[in-house]
Amino acid sequence: MEPLVEQKIQDRKEQKRTLRLQALGRRDALDPGYRAEASLAAARHGATISFSPGTVISGFWPIRSEIDPRPLLFALGERGARLCLPVVLDRETIRFRELLRDAPLVDTGFGTVGPGPEAPMVDPQLMLVPLAAFDSQGRRIGYGAGHYDRALARLAEKRLRPLLIGFAFDCQEVAEVPDEPHDVRLHHMLTESGLRAVVSA
Repeated sequence: MEPLVEQKIQDRKEQKRTLRLQALGRRDALDPGYRAEASLAAARHGATISFSPGTVISGFWPIRSEIDPRPLLFALGERGARLCLPVVLDRETIRFRELLRDAPLVDTGFGTVGPGPEAPMVDPQLMLVPLAAFDSQGRRIGYGAGHYDRALARLAEKRLRPLLIGFAFDCQEVAEVPDEPHDVRLHHMLTESGLRAVVSA
């Protein structure tokens, strides 16, 4: 790799790291009561998401100061969605297991929980995507492990392209996320302010 190209890649990574830390700092500073109310508001806005009964929808179990998707997942399940959650099979790979009613949840890595190994593996058709930061163009910054990037690449190899909805607080929006070749843009963003389509560049 040419030194100039390598330097540009490193610069983008450093910019992302800085934006990630700043956005997570703003999220951590939110009052817990506000986080709870904002999660419920986002769930109400998410009630407008259109899907057919039986659609496989992935969510996530909240960790640290993340917005809580559980109220929305409950509502989507009541409308006939098949729900699933990500599980970390090794330090590099996530897959999605179906979230079955009354089935126990187990530790699935990185401080989160999900269905146990008895739950069937599924491929989501619509994904509620956790993130650290996002911009109006649908670019996102994850937590740095690349789990969702690899999961989306694996789905693309199977010619599957799920609808991607970023799920976060308004305070996590930034002016611009540096683009990298492997990045896949979100189709919509869902926050406490509403559900909106992102603007493609």
